[in-house]
Amino acid sequence: MASEEQLQTVNAVAHFETYEAYLDSIASWQDMFYLEDQTLARAVVELGYRGTAEFMRRREFDEKRAEYEASKVSRDAREDALASDGLLLEDPLLRALADREAANRDGSLTTVIFLRNLNERNQEISGYVDYAQRLKTDDFSEYFSGRARLMPRLSDMAYFNWKTQHARCNNTPNWQVLSESVHGLVFKSRRDRKVVSVDPRVESPGDSSTRSLVSSPNYTQVVLYDHVIRQKI
Repeated sequence: MASEEQLQTVNAVAHFETYEAYLDSIASWQDMFYLEDQTLARAVVELGYRGTAEFMRRREFDEKRAEYEASKVSRDAREDALASDGLLLEDPLLRALADREAANRDGSLTTVIFLRNLNERNQEISGYVDYAQRLKTDDFSEYFSGRARLMPRLSDMAYFNWKTQHARCNNTPNWQVLSESVHGLVFKSRRDRKVVSVDPRVESPGDSSTRSLVSSPNYTQVVLYDHVIRQKI
């Protein structure tokens, strides 16, 4: 566990971009009042006259600041990396999801995935999955690499077990589920308030939305509903 002094050091280099700004945070108003010179006030701090226990010298600050910037770049790179990058994907569903991954991560597209398949108990289950939400909660490299299979869960937008007749619907950060709609099951986007219908009999699922059937050897049925977010709310 980091000590209090270590935490103060980390907070300092994260908050102050320059050593001068760091010195200004330590200099007192009395220094500025009596010295009437910001450079002199900084010099008082840098020479150690303030007696601050956690005070860092310029060289230490510069080293810690460089380490912080390097770690920040590394974190940003990990966050921006796509789970599907560099992978040879044979399953048509995985290829379709890879094509949509970046847009679902940056919020310009929200995709609803309908899946129907047999679970590990050989029970047929189906459900609607909020792809953008799952990208935030799941490690999709497991799916894209084939180490795991994407399946509906009780916590997804909609879930139905055809054997047990167990059904459940859940709102997500991106979608509100309207199961009592006169149009059947529909999803209302929380971003632009538009509605997506999953009724296969309608010609279009809705404004700014498209429906795509995907034939995958690993699933009984797959349908993708893509909703374009034209204006972020």
